Order: sequence, then C-alpha cells, then structure tokens
Amino acid sequence: MLTITPFLWFDTEAEEAMQFYTSIFPRSTVHAVHRARGRVLAVEFEIEGQRVMGLNAGPRHQFTEAFSFFVGCDTQDQIDDLWDQLIAGGGRPDQCGWLKDRFGLSWQIVPRSLGSMLGDPDPARAERVMHAMLEMVKLDLPALHRAYAGS
Repeated sequence: MLTITPFLWFDTEAEEAMQFYTSIFPRSTVHAVHRARGRVLAVEFEIEGQRVMGLNAGPRHQFTEAFSFFVGCDTQDQIDDLWDQLIAGGGRPDQCGWLKDRFGLSWQIVPRSLGSMLGDPDPARAERVMHAMLEMVKLDLPALHRAYAGS
C-alpha cells in the first residue's frame, strides 16, 4: 500500500512548528524527532488524521500559497478558534479564509458548508455567497448563510 504525506521544508524550526500545530489540533500525535549531529533534522507528526513530515534544511526554499492546508469547520466557533491560534505569534490574515502562520505556511479555514452553497443550482444564491465571501478575510459563517438565504 502506498502512502502520501505532506513534507514541509523549514529553515530550522521544524520541531517548533510541529509542537505549535499539535498544540492547536486536538487529534494530534508526535511520532518522531530525528536528530543528526546533535540537531533536529526531521520531525514526523499527525494532525487530525493527516500525517506530516518536517525537515530542517535551511533557508533555500520558502512556503508559498501554492501549498496550503485546508481545514473544514462545522461552526463559527471552530473557525474563530483555529484562526486566532494559527495567526498567533506573527501569522497574518489573508482574504477569503486564508492565513499564513508564523512559519509562513498557508492555511484555509473554511466552513464545510461553503462548497454546497457555492455549488447551489440556483445561480443567484451561489453568486450572493461568492460575493459575500470575496468581501471577507476570516470567513463569517452566519453572514454566508444570510447571503445564501438572500436576507
């Protein structure tokens, strides 16, 4: 059986990032910290069922928005909590539910119901939701529901 695991390239902060991420997501596990020459070389961990590896390999490569973690949320409280924790300590918000954490990694904090609202067969409903979303930084689930309902 094959496995596919996201592999994140850090300068020197793979272990710090792993500790940060596993402190935020309740279903997290630290699997391994690999050391070489007395320093952390790589880490292996799991967040919400997704296995992730991190490598300390120097500043040669930086994260871009071309890769992000997409987190589906059920409630506004989940969105708010994850948003606040992930931007803490130097992260920054972006548009439409995207943010960068303090390590420069992009995250999308999105209500699970957004896809069905945007894909509604009624083009007016879908358009209202799209317009509302494009005006948001952190996504506001009640406001998206109001746009969907046309109220």
